[in-house]
Amino acid sequence: MLEKLQKLEDYFLELEALISDPEIINRQQEWQKYTREHSRLSKTVEVFRNYKIVNQQLIEAQEMQNEKLEEDMALMVKEEVALLSNQKEQLDEQLKILLIPKDPFDEKDVIVEIRAGTGGDEAALFAGELFRMYARYAERRNWKLEILNSSETDIGGFKEIVFMVEGEGAYSCLKYESGVHRVQRVPATESSGRIHTSAATVAVLPEAEEVEVEINPQDLRIDTFCSTGPGGQSVNTTKSAVRITHVPTNIVASCQDEKSQHKNRDKAMKVLRTRLLEVIQNEHDAEMAQNRKSQVGSGDRSERIRTYNFPQGRVTDHRVGLTLHKLDLVLDGDIGEFIEKLAAAEQEELLKRAQ
Repeated sequence: MLEKLQKLEDYFLELEALISDPEIINRQQEWQKYTREHSRLSKTVEVFRNYKIVNQQLIEAQEMQNEKLEEDMALMVKEEVALLSNQKEQLDEQLKILLIPKDPFDEKDVIVEIRAGTGGDEAALFAGELFRMYARYAERRNWKLEILNSSETDIGGFKEIVFMVEGEGAYSCLKYESGVHRVQRVPATESSGRIHTSAATVAVLPEAEEVEVEINPQDLRIDTFCSTGPGGQSVNTTKSAVRITHVPTNIVASCQDEKSQHKNRDKAMKVLRTRLLEVIQNEHDAEMAQNRKSQVGSGDRSERIRTYNFPQGRVTDHRVGLTLHKLDLVLDGDIGEFIEKLAAAEQEELLKRAQ
């Protein structure tokens, strides 16, 4: 491990020289690439340097223990050795965690898709509540949220809503939300007061950049139509809504939320690129997909991940066995405790695999 860390520090120093080179600075794209890499390694290098200092001090203190010392001095050296040994152990654990391979998508913005599942109108209402939960969480994190496409129902809620979240670490937090979310409650339309179970699926996908997914324009079929509102009624008379089909894969993305056909097309292309990236990742990196499937927060859309029980006012995440008795707060965006627990569980699993 120490040899690997030393190579990382040497590479870090090379990057420092590169980002200070006037010729590299003039080549902005290249300079930004080196700057991002330098920033990514800075924490690991800082901890490794502290580790080397503490380790050297520990060696010196242990050598002093072998000398003949007065009682008071011997006691001080013994305490120093114990303190430095503890510091070294903590830094060692920290370095092991820092060396765990990072998810390459963690710093990306995300596209979130929420769809009503079993439960009819009740499922659509729940999909709307999940959307509000993520919108409130995004507010807490000072992230930007933009709706890309939505299909509302007559009584409120959504059959489907697709939105983008932009902000630092958006994917690293929201990736754990992929899967089936289940709600248990008495529907407002239920006269007998029976508890119903409904569900909505959430998919969280890292936004694909144009350079990551090459799309041949000849592979696209683009249809335009009039935007519709709840119940299917037309909300405008111009064909501003856009549906794009990637013919080779039959992947479809549509957008109707903007009045401008051009804006709707741009948004639909964002969604299409992101869905294509997911397909490419699954096809070309089956091993990574399998690893993710066996880890916490796999992103498997068929997996029931969380239950929202209204009669008991509780929310349970089934992957880590965490139950919080604060349903109202969770639905108001207070999901940080779930995300922290899931991230810690994933980190622990990755650490086991690395040993």
